[in-house]
Amino acid sequence: MKNSSVAPFVKWAGGKRQLLTQIRERMPEKYNRYYEPFIGGDAVINDINKALINTYQSIKTVPCEFLGEINRLDEEMWEDGKAYFYSLREQYNDKIMKEELDLEMAALFVFLNKHCFNGLYRVNGKGLFNVPYNNSRRKSVDTDSIKAISKYLKSVTIMEGDFEEACKNADTGDFVFLDSPYAPLNPTSFESYTKEGFDVESHKRLADLFDELTARGCFCMLTNHNTEFIHELYGKKGYKIDVVSVKRFINADASKRVGEEVIICLLRREAI
Repeated sequence: MKNSSVAPFVKWAGGKRQLLTQIRERMPEKYNRYYEPFIGGDAVINDINKALINTYQSIKTVPCEFLGEINRLDEEMWEDGKAYFYSLREQYNDKIMKEELDLEMAALFVFLNKHCFNGLYRVNGKGLFNVPYNNSRRKSVDTDSIKAISKYLKSVTIMEGDFEEACKNADTGDFVFLDSPYAPLNPTSFESYTKEGFDVESHKRLADLFDELTARGCFCMLTNHNTEFIHELYGKKGYKIDVVSVKRFINADASKRVGEEVIICLLRREAI
């Protein structure tokens, strides 16, 4: 979190790059450990998406081998890019079904992310990736960026699982950034991040965890859609709830690619 030279290696729906300035303005000036139980120095990052965590682990532990594999996928791209994409998507989904979390899967994950519609990660009821091709033939990654990310991750604990478990050791003076799958704007909104989903009860558990961590003395910050449901969960508790405008890149209707999100944290920036 403190290394601003490290850039994301995937494009992600709900990614926080456009909110970095607002987030930095609200971060504690000093903190001990940094926790991010939903990803995206001395830190703990976590996500329920096994394929994403496998990719982080591969870049952390074998960056050169990862680069060799992802560059191979780029170089072997067929003249018919669409057919090539769907062939690799089929290979990726076959690995999901077999639970083959390996280096090849990590490379497939990044290639598909960079060549699918708007970097959207969506799965069907069987947990299989189903986002279409974006007609791009660009290179998937920057070599220097992957090496910098790998170096940064050496001091990061990477976990895969439930967000409460990821935060169990968070204590006074730690900074916890919570960027969960967002509460839906309406019943038809995208929420198929994993086949398990992130339902209403999950959001209620997250709000309870936010309260618990704050009581422990952690500085917590959370982002989500600006909805009545989120205000019901976090309002009237002494938290500062700021509404910010954002661009949404996953809506097929360009006229609807604007919206509002909230940044929720304590009223003061010092970790307590």
